[in-house]
Amino acid sequence: MEQSEFIRNLIVETPSVPGNFAKVATAIGTLEGDIGDIQTIKIGALSTIRDITVYSEDEAHLKRIVEAINAIGDGIEVLAVTDDVLQAHEGGKIHMKGQMEIRSLGDLRRVYTPGVANVCEIIKKDPEQAKYFTGISNTVAIVTDGTAILGLGDIGPVAGMPVMEGKSVLFDQFAGISGIPILLDTSDPDEVVQTIKHIYKGFGGILLEDIGSPHCFEIEERLKAELPIPVMHDDQHGTAVVTLASVISACKQAGVKLSESVVGQVGLGAAGLAISRMLMAYGVKEVRGVDMDAAACERLTEYGGIVEDSLEDLMASADIVVATTGVAGLIKPELVRKGQIILALSNPNAEIKPEIALEAGAAFAADGRLVNNILGFPGIFRGALNAHAKEITYPMLIAAARAIVDSTKSGDLVPHPLDPNVHQNVAEAVERVASSR
Repeated sequence: MEQSEFIRNLIVETPSVPGNFAKVATAIGTLEGDIGDIQTIKIGALSTIRDITVYSEDEAHLKRIVEAINAIGDGIEVLAVTDDVLQAHEGGKIHMKGQMEIRSLGDLRRVYTPGVANVCEIIKKDPEQAKYFTGISNTVAIVTDGTAILGLGDIGPVAGMPVMEGKSVLFDQFAGISGIPILLDTSDPDEVVQTIKHIYKGFGGILLEDIGSPHCFEIEERLKAELPIPVMHDDQHGTAVVTLASVISACKQAGVKLSESVVGQVGLGAAGLAISRMLMAYGVKEVRGVDMDAAACERLTEYGGIVEDSLEDLMASADIVVATTGVAGLIKPELVRKGQIILALSNPNAEIKPEIALEAGAAFAADGRLVNNILGFPGIFRGALNAHAKEITYPMLIAAARAIVDSTKSGDLVPHPLDPNVHQNVAEAVERVASSR
């Protein structure tokens, strides 16, 4: 699940005495803030200045953290609060750039007129040649209507553009794919499908992103049926792949057999239903779900799952619990059964904090900070494009999840998202399955 935390940088001065930074870190941690990057700006004889990235819930939470640091005393002081996030987005995060430099008339004639006409004629005679003589086969459209942006909800496609640009950067850095954001001013399934059908020939794949439920289900199903290129809704299947990998890893650490386990899915939105379907495709004993939306419950039944009457019933029957509701503190400690595996994936605040679940008797517990879609979608599309696949199938997605597990170090739930090996391993696993069809 993707995060929507409040991120700011604190410029903190401490006396150059051992132990002072530990006091700062303790003050941040005590108030349940998270520390990200730490950069030492100055080391002097008397004081040290550091730039500390801090993740908090909101501005009020950050203010309490700053006050706690200043209250330490002993010469420790927050000098400034800066916003490196906004600075990083100034002017946008992506830029289309040519792969060839034009340094002479000869270069110009080869890249553009008159030489390009010959390439056009070749593609006219054999459209398949476009895979080799254009960038189409290495380009993915990142399509959104802005109705389910992170945890912010329906804020519109333009406000969601920073997310789409971020996806483009990740595609480029981790898979060498050109990701092109497409912002739609309609959420009508007919209009969305028709628009994408009219533009798909310029892309090797379609990544649907931050499109809300329930119209996301119809849009993806129709596009998968009607287009001859890979289509994937990342909030569904990207999340499901990384969640399956997390469940497999958690079962290994807890000594639980996934194939013999009952999985309880709390929340049956886009992510919850996709996770349920992925687990059933993988071969768990049974998937049970709970949601206040009757239509969502009907979908789970159609896919082969069982609907429970209440959260209490689900917690009492499930060996493994996955929660994607967005409701902080939904799962109370008294509902936890001894030996359960609990993945409470809502960000920034989980349905139950891992430490509370463990204290209540869970064999393993984690929240959504590590379960990040970035571990899945770049490699999934890289593998699909390499294999010239016409669709993304459950065997391909399960292969991606297994590759994530195989790339995980002992004791970790999933690999570090910046580990380039995991993306390569996912791509190779997906390509092998796609090529064997």
